[in-house]
Amino acid sequence: MIIEKIAESRFNDSVFESTVFGKEFSDHMLIAHYKDGKWGEATIKPYGPITMTPAAMSFHYGQTIFEGMKAYKNENDDVFIFRPEKNFERFNLSAARLNMPQIPKEIFIDGLKAIVDIDRQWVPQDYGTSLYIRPVMFATEEAVSARSSNEYIFAILLAYAPSYYEKPLSVKIADFYSRAAQGGVGFAKCGGNYAASFFPASEVQKEGYDQIIWTDSIEHKYIEEAGTMNVMVRIGNKLLTAPTSERILNGVTRDSVLTLAKDAGYDLEIRPVEVKELYDAYKSGELKEVFGCGTAVVITQYDTIGFGDERVQLPHLAEEDSFALNLKKKLKDIQYGLVEDPHGWRVKIEKEN
Repeated sequence: MIIEKIAESRFNDSVFESTVFGKEFSDHMLIAHYKDGKWGEATIKPYGPITMTPAAMSFHYGQTIFEGMKAYKNENDDVFIFRPEKNFERFNLSAARLNMPQIPKEIFIDGLKAIVDIDRQWVPQDYGTSLYIRPVMFATEEAVSARSSNEYIFAILLAYAPSYYEKPLSVKIADFYSRAAQGGVGFAKCGGNYAASFFPASEVQKEGYDQIIWTDSIEHKYIEEAGTMNVMVRIGNKLLTAPTSERILNGVTRDSVLTLAKDAGYDLEIRPVEVKELYDAYKSGELKEVFGCGTAVVITQYDTIGFGDERVQLPHLAEEDSFALNLKKKLKDIQYGLVEDPHGWRVKIEKEN
């Protein structure tokens, strides 16, 4: 791996005063080029623009995939990343579905560790903040032919991440628009999934909601995801979530939360969850919590849900009574190196440079 260090860091403590997620980028980026059927050597270089032609195929045919990860720092200045192998596996699943080349482990995992090590001063220490990590691959061949590209760039970018949502959200259950369909790319982390979600989200925001709970594309009968997050429901003392599928992203945070819920002895069911089941539970007083989980947000509670024209308020639970808040604390304490890591999820970034 080629490493080009900058002469003088752009970092200063005012970066950590930003309240905008993903706008303050660190000093370096990793770049690797795919051409003639193989990956070239990865280079870590100063962060900055790259030159691309407007005929680059990613602009026209959407071959763009990415991952979302974070780096954390404890009070001893140790830096950790969380379950990178899961992101590596999912990145290559996304690549396969979009007919893009597989990224080698030595570029993804080794590159990830190297760039976080070089820019470790950008990892904040405050609980709840982190350094966001964005691995991305996009097509770069200069052509406007409707086919897969023969050339790609893989990059890793780092950006400061303050807390994403500070308050519970209001969400509306989708009854027309869908995030993904069976046989599609819902399980892949590709740009088109997000682009297609922005208009429906803007429509519900006009009604005073923050986000959407997506439903299945056939009947709009079953809940699937919530905005850009996996979604979980608590009815009584039972925690429910939809199984992953071709339509639902297999979230790393989702998997971690489910594992911690099992560890805590929560009654847990992974099965299709009907919209009607949610509504009936609300009417009976059994709908206790609905929350989203994902890398950027960790866990975000919902306090209001829209069922058609009806807007319902969820109970306000004390922190000690909330599954969502208890699971969020358990997960964050592991990520920040504050407690033992029984599942071996936390990966310490050793100082090499």
